[in-house]
Amino acid sequence: MKNYKKKQSRQTPKEKTGAPVVREDVILLAWELAGPVCAAEGMELIHVDYQREPGGWILRLYIEKPGGVGIEDCTVISRQINDLLDIKLDNDFPYTLEVSSPGPERPLSKKTDFKRFAGRSVRIRTRAALGGQKNFKGVLAGIDENEMIQVRLERETIEIPYRDITKARLVNYHGDEIC
Repeated sequence: MKNYKKKQSRQTPKEKTGAPVVREDVILLAWELAGPVCAAEGMELIHVDYQREPGGWILRLYIEKPGGVGIEDCTVISRQINDLLDIKLDNDFPYTLEVSSPGPERPLSKKTDFKRFAGRSVRIRTRAALGGQKNFKGVLAGIDENEMIQVRLERETIEIPYRDITKARLVNYHGDEIC
């Protein structure tokens, strides 16, 4: 994993216009910029996180490619994305850019991920409680045409609306030939 540190601030990030940056806007911008760069380098951008941590704002990109991601891959993507973000965002924009492989708890972000990884163990967190709980662990059964994610628990199969998922991750994922 390669880190590029920017000037950190306690203030809310601002665009070049001086307007506050919304967290979702930063994530969307990162997807828009990093997706094509990763594709051009033979990789896939699989997840983007932007969050406040004790050391400041972290913009974390997870990338994947057949055969696995190495430090060289992370460095190549980090340098290119860092330059693009410098162009798009104010120099005082506080973040640390991290580019990483997904590791054994690979995030699931795209709707296609929920079809692609059917049959694998997952952990899913929802915005609101479903049946009295927000955290689920089971086997991913897929996604239907209504964007409902099916998860087989010990005694039942439940459906979770895709739009209600705040976090979804594979459990003990160690790569796959279908990357």
